[in-house]
Amino acid sequence: VFQKWVNREISNFDYLIQLNTMAGRTYNDLAQYPVFPWILRDYTSEELDLNNPAVFRDLSKPIGVVNEKNAKTVKEKYNFEDPLGMIDKFHYGTHYSNAAGVMHYLIRVEPFTTLHIQLQSGRFDCADRQFHSIPAAWQALMDNPNDVKELIPEFFYFPEFLENQNGFNLGQLQMSKEMVNDVVLPKWAHSPEDFIYKHRKALESEYVSAHLHEWIDLIFGCKQRGPAAVEALNVFY
Repeated sequence: VFQKWVNREISNFDYLIQLNTMAGRTYNDLAQYPVFPWILRDYTSEELDLNNPAVFRDLSKPIGVVNEKNAKTVKEKYNFEDPLGMIDKFHYGTHYSNAAGVMHYLIRVEPFTTLHIQLQSGRFDCADRQFHSIPAAWQALMDNPNDVKELIPEFFYFPEFLENQNGFNLGQLQMSKEMVNDVVLPKWAHSPEDFIYKHRKALESEYVSAHLHEWIDLIFGCKQRGPAAVEALNVFY
């Protein structure tokens, strides 16, 4: 598989799906759901220029420190000594992929809606904590070193999860008072289908093809544990 990918006989998308499968990740287990990277950092421009390296996320860094200013907090957390010596050191107390995160992204489609409601003791979580906007989700990652959710494969092929086709009442945002409905898209996307098309194009772009191995090292490879993980600020609780 690796050789095929290097020779560009299979797409970046297919390679990531196969890596996830080999790592034991599966759509049948929310706790081991396939994980995909955030690949862009530009969610505000009117047009998305895939020839400009500045629109892409730095794939060599864990999502928690893509924003340089979070690195200090993350290092401090790692250097904090557990007085009882029971807990191994870590940079992040949460994980880049977990069941709650999958339900968070897929809240508008069943069976994830029902699973989310069960997780929240029989009702929807408060609107402000829901996945209501792609630009806002990215901004939250940049502002908060404790939010380290990577993406799921649906971001690259499944426009329906961005639409509230079932008409669920997801509540209203506190500040703006607007109702949470369809997911708010980046300005450069004119519809959920257009977002998926451009996002998939970005995944297969020259920039991502050249840098994807750096992210794979963090999630599936040599930087997921041990000294290399410490150095890369990539140790999870």
